[in-house]
Amino acid sequence: MTAVAEQIGNWLSEFSAQAPAAPWVQKLRAAAFQRFTELGFPTTHDEEWRFTNVAPIARRPWRNPPGHPASGLPEEARRHLAQHAPQSNPFVALNTAFFTDVAFFHVSHGAVLDKPIEVTHQAAGGAAAYHPRTLILVGANAQCTIVETFEGAGSYFTNAVTEIVAGENAVVDHYKIQLESREAYHVATTQVQLGRSANFTTHSISVGGALVRNDVNAVLSEGAEATLNGLYLVNGSQHIDNHTVIDHAKPHGTSHELYKGILDGKSSAVFNGRIIVRKDAQKTDSKQTNKNLVLSDEAVIDTKPELQILADDVRCTHGATIGQLDSEALFYLQSRGIGKSDARSLLTYAFAQDIIDRIKVPELKDRLEKVLFERFHEHAQ
Repeated sequence: MTAVAEQIGNWLSEFSAQAPAAPWVQKLRAAAFQRFTELGFPTTHDEEWRFTNVAPIARRPWRNPPGHPASGLPEEARRHLAQHAPQSNPFVALNTAFFTDVAFFHVSHGAVLDKPIEVTHQAAGGAAAYHPRTLILVGANAQCTIVETFEGAGSYFTNAVTEIVAGENAVVDHYKIQLESREAYHVATTQVQLGRSANFTTHSISVGGALVRNDVNAVLSEGAEATLNGLYLVNGSQHIDNHTVIDHAKPHGTSHELYKGILDGKSSAVFNGRIIVRKDAQKTDSKQTNKNLVLSDEAVIDTKPELQILADDVRCTHGATIGQLDSEALFYLQSRGIGKSDARSLLTYAFAQDIIDRIKVPELKDRLEKVLFERFHEHAQ
């Protein structure tokens, strides 16, 4: 038996052992699993996965803990579930084949929520595979904040998919906080569909995990605005891969993107940001920036900003930087009596603070500042 056949066979056994679900769910599952078997796990020969080797996930016989099969979702949810995130991504297909409970939220037309929608995923380890599924529908002229948090202890595999559909003039502020165990594997896709003149902001903060892949895809209608912010911290032998796609499908769209990475030890990271401007998406204004701070000689970052422009009346820029701590700033702090390790921590913290300052939820901002302080203090020891 080939390695690929063995991998698929392990998942087939788990798929066959699932508890029966409602017919419409079974239909979704079966089609998705068929798609997964056709695709298989990606390899480094696939361009989208060139710098991320998922063999540690693919070759392990993960156990899928039992859950409650999704069945009682309203008709509106059924129309959107698994209709936006691309099933051409094998991990999305795998999630669709195995999801049980669905975290579904509907923000009604014109509603303004004063408290965040909080979705917390807590994994328990034990070589288990978790497939959390979230669907959020935001009505026209509605406003909401969404906070997704991923945590856990021990060795496990999180394979998450979140679909967000925002109606005309909706305003959505989204946060994805990944604080997984250092022995965990995390693959996640966030798919966003923006209606006319909708405004969407997302902040992706990745700190934990042994191997992490974050895909964020946003499709913009006419006059829509999307802001994608990200911060990733890796050390030891951690690997984090951020892939983003901003698809300007209609004219007068605006997008801003800033991802910042801090790498230490023998860690590695990937940033691949693609901006697509469709033929009819005239008057598009898009800016993308990726900045990386490399603290050790053995850390590796692969960054690839991309522009695919099919319209002619646009304003698009992109850029990437990779650097080390400013030696003059380091010297200045030391000359003021601050020890070298503390000075390094201060400068590193300042680099990250730019992203943290953009967080509008006070409790979340305070928590992340504490996480960063402990992480940088740990490095200084």
